[in-house]
Amino acid sequence: MFARDMPPAEPGSRAAAVLILFGVLDDRPSAASAGAVSRDLDVLLLSRATTLRSHPGQVAFPGGRVDDGDEGPVAAALREAREETGLDPAGVDVLGTLAEVPLDYSRHLVTPVLAWWRQPSPVRVVDVAESADVFRAPVADLLDPANRGVTVVRRDGQEWRGPAFLLPSPGGDRTHLVWGFTGIVLDTLFTRLGWTEPWDRGREFPLEP
Repeated sequence: MFARDMPPAEPGSRAAAVLILFGVLDDRPSAASAGAVSRDLDVLLLSRATTLRSHPGQVAFPGGRVDDGDEGPVAAALREAREETGLDPAGVDVLGTLAEVPLDYSRHLVTPVLAWWRQPSPVRVVDVAESADVFRAPVADLLDPANRGVTVVRRDGQEWRGPAFLLPSPGGDRTHLVWGFTGIVLDTLFTRLGWTEPWDRGREFPLEP
């Protein structure tokens, strides 16, 4: 299911926010070549802990619910990113917010917060109960047609198809599958920015049970 096909938010959905943080996160440029972006452009992602009840093991943006003490989704996204990855928000320039995205499965209404990492700070897994990994994702790798495909979820007689990305880990010892909400947001953002390269929408990535 692509972003334009998403249903309206369910009544009672809880407000949440995620941080889409671009920057030059290290000195290792992507091996892939993408005409629209520099090879050293990265986006910050994490892998959720496999023990979590909601979306266990999935690759995600830093983020979470908007708490009562937060001054809106931007503050929530920065707070959650600091709590999950240890980044220093002082080095982050917020560029703006994208349209809210409803998540029917978890009953959240998520605001993506777009930002530039002007002064990167060290990041890591802060709480192993929340995250299994925190890592850079080279945007050129995400845009590479060889790393693009779709995932198919079948449940209760219905089928959902969504954009997905295969992303080798920085150490090359494993491959992350970026799909679901994160895949939808990245696909939509890349398309709107004019970065997307033609890719095979018939290529399917199997999902492990």
